Amino acid sequence: MSFKKLGLAALLSLAALPALAQTQTIRIAATPGPHAQILEAVKPIAAKKGLDLKIVEFSDYVVPNAALASGEIEANSFQHQPYLDNQKTDRGYKIETVAQTVNFPIGIYSKKHKAFDAVPSGATIAIPNDPTNGGRALLLLQDKGLLKLKEGVGFKPTILDITANTKNFKFVEIDAAQAPRVLDDVDAAVINTNYATQAGLDPVKDALTRENPKGPYVNIIAVRAEDKDKPWVKALVESYRTPEVKQFVEEKFKGAVLTSW
Repeated sequence: MSFKKLGLAALLSLAALPALAQTQTIRIAATPGPHAQILEAVKPIAAKKGLDLKIVEFSDYVVPNAALASGEIEANSFQHQPYLDNQKTDRGYKIETVAQTVNFPIGIYSKKHKAFDAVPSGATIAIPNDPTNGGRALLLLQDKGLLKLKEGVGFKPTILDITANTKNFKFVEIDAAQAPRVLDDVDAAVINTNYATQAGLDPVKDALTRENPKGPYVNIIAVRAEDKDKPWVKALVESYRTPEVKQFVEEKFKGAVLTSW
């Protein structure tokens, strides 16, 4: 090979190095189940944009924001805006939303009753014990005409805000992740979709009733405020909100999870 050709080969080899060097590892948190499964579908698309996604699973709703704020991860994808707003108010996190993702309409499930109207007066209902999802459960029951809540409570009503209880329901507040496990002990439970599917429940077939999917509870991708304008964030969002991921969600979850794009 001539020196001229050797020089050209060396230049081509050097030219290839920046593309490899640009590959960036992004640690992104999700709860087990649909959120993590969707990110697995995002992963190969993100790789083409130079992102190596490392999916970190947390089994509760509190740790992912704490881990993000402390720098243990670069992003998370597990929560809706009202929940993040509540966390920022309570804990002072400097975390920002960069994209909407999917919606998991929360539902009411029961092993003892086959229809929502069959849940009797005086029934015991389990609801999440965190302010946002507990409030979401109460708003769902109000929407179905079974409760009346104080005016102006927003997205975070508590059982203390109930002004009318048509069927005299008794409420048990539990950790959201534990809700499927108490179905044998209560008349019904309000369960977040990711925990329902993780427990083998089918939100479309098994839920007695579900919330309006066009409400404020579309899930989001969140990052630290200092990172929100960085190129990798744009690449992550573009990788998630693609036709390929939309098709995956529709085929995998069959209406239990709804895309926002």
